[in-house]
Amino acid sequence: MYLRHTRVQKGGKTHVYWRLVRSVRRGKHVRQETVAYLGRLDSRERAKASALARHFLGPKSDQLDLFEESPSVEVSRVKVNQVRVERSRSFGDVWLAWTLWRALGLDDFCRKVLPQGREKVPWADIASILVLARFCEPSSELHIAEDWYRRTALEDLLGIDVDIVHYKRLYRGLDRLLPHKQELEGHLKRRLGELFKLDFDILLYDVTSTYFEGEARRNPKAQRGYSRDKRPDCKQVCIGLVVTHDGYPLGYEVFAGNRTDVTTVEDVVEAMEARYGKASRIWVMDRGMTSEDNLEWLREGDRKYLVGTPKSQLRHFEKELLEKDGWKEVREDLEVRLCPGPDGEETFILCRSPDRRQKDHALRACFTKRIIEGLESLERRLSKAKRPADRVQVERQIGRLLERNSRAAGLFEIKMVEDQSRPSGLRTTWKKRTEWNRWAELTEGAYLLRSNVADWTAEDLWNTYVQLSQAEEAFRIHKSDLRIRPIWHQREDRVEAHILVCFLAFAMWKTLKGWMEQAGLGASPRTVVEELARIQSLDVVLPLEDEPEMRIRCVVRPDEAQAALLDRLGLRLPKRLRLPALVDRM
Repeated sequence: MYLRHTRVQKGGKTHVYWRLVRSVRRGKHVRQETVAYLGRLDSRERAKASALARHFLGPKSDQLDLFEESPSVEVSRVKVNQVRVERSRSFGDVWLAWTLWRALGLDDFCRKVLPQGREKVPWADIASILVLARFCEPSSELHIAEDWYRRTALEDLLGIDVDIVHYKRLYRGLDRLLPHKQELEGHLKRRLGELFKLDFDILLYDVTSTYFEGEARRNPKAQRGYSRDKRPDCKQVCIGLVVTHDGYPLGYEVFAGNRTDVTTVEDVVEAMEARYGKASRIWVMDRGMTSEDNLEWLREGDRKYLVGTPKSQLRHFEKELLEKDGWKEVREDLEVRLCPGPDGEETFILCRSPDRRQKDHALRACFTKRIIEGLESLERRLSKAKRPADRVQVERQIGRLLERNSRAAGLFEIKMVEDQSRPSGLRTTWKKRTEWNRWAELTEGAYLLRSNVADWTAEDLWNTYVQLSQAEEAFRIHKSDLRIRPIWHQREDRVEAHILVCFLAFAMWKTLKGWMEQAGLGASPRTVVEELARIQSLDVVLPLEDEPEMRIRCVVRPDEAQAALLDRLGLRLPKRLRLPALVDRM
């Protein structure tokens, strides 16, 4: 999403109206849709925005101890030709992140579990620096200490001098934060529940992986396995994330990189139940988590579930797929049908979509064409070869061809036959399997769900299952916006602390997104962060005639678009920052 403005002439004056728009593809065309109008708020809307800000910030909505909102009036003679500006710092994005940190109550929580001792910098403040940096400009601890922190206004917000924020202190901050992982998860559950009135009856669970740069020999969980990042050459760890049906984070677990998804279910479910109690919840998982052992274990514990099912299970419902009656249209491009399980304990939900059918058909046609072209190319090479071909090598080539085009591999029956009339001594023959092709056409666009929830309609079950996209979105944000990958840490505890910092930054991200949705600003936090990141703080130095220089630390006035965003969120940007006593007058 991005900002657009329109200029309108009224009464001889030019009025600028801002709106938040997004690009949406409609067929072959891309059109712009308005998400929210950001014109000037009237008094009623401004009151709503202020109330929304108070809901998130509570008593922290006004911090006059940090900002000079009403400085005392002083009259002095200034040497105008010597006025200058110094110490430009990035302010808007770190101020927004700091606001979200306080809205989640993480400042009070960290001060409670990380009480200040004899150290120069409270560990609670070091924790905030780590998470705010991950939210604003994800980078290494070394980059935070040597570059990022000195370029931001966090020194003013936290009152921590640049010179004492070094990478070793940040590393020790990771070590201090990690032991409180479970307490942090419990705190976020309570706070997010208060802010967004969440219920935790439906939990979404999914697994992803993130890879290492380096061998990570000191981390036993760093193993090679199935890589979602397309980096099988690197070691990795797997992360199992649990979120609510709205995508708000509840907890996570870190597993070895070679751990298969299906083996993580019991560990995660038991961990969540030990942490939050065994309530009547419905676990929603994709087909990668599905096994008969897992489902039997869930049923034995009286747990409810809704899971995806491997496509091979559609064989048991061929009759229902062929029938035209009994289907219910959930939306324009989707039909669903309830099918009772053979033992009566489960319900299967058949789903089919014309749009998905077209996509599956196009993909299968593409892979079929590639296999045919590959086989024809191989046959031409064998016919033109001047010496005997290695049969094993040719079979490997066919195997690689089928592997690259696995969606259509079952369609072909391929044979290698000896042909003494050729110097190569080999010939390839192939034919299509009619039965496989018929079944592939029948199941195009179809998939199967299963659940032991007995009193829900097919529409309710399907709508709940598609919420798994919230867990997938959480992984996308972790990997793209928060840059959880690659992991440069080598020690196991540092790796887990790095993931915890990303988890906390994601909680802030979701808080901003929820805040924006309630304010009518759409659902793209990146737009707001990038807009506010352009707001700077700087020192205005005023040389006085009869006194030393005066230094005023100001925040640059936001432009119209930034002011409209802040108005919608109900936030008030400070005009001046309180200077340290030693530099008030120079």
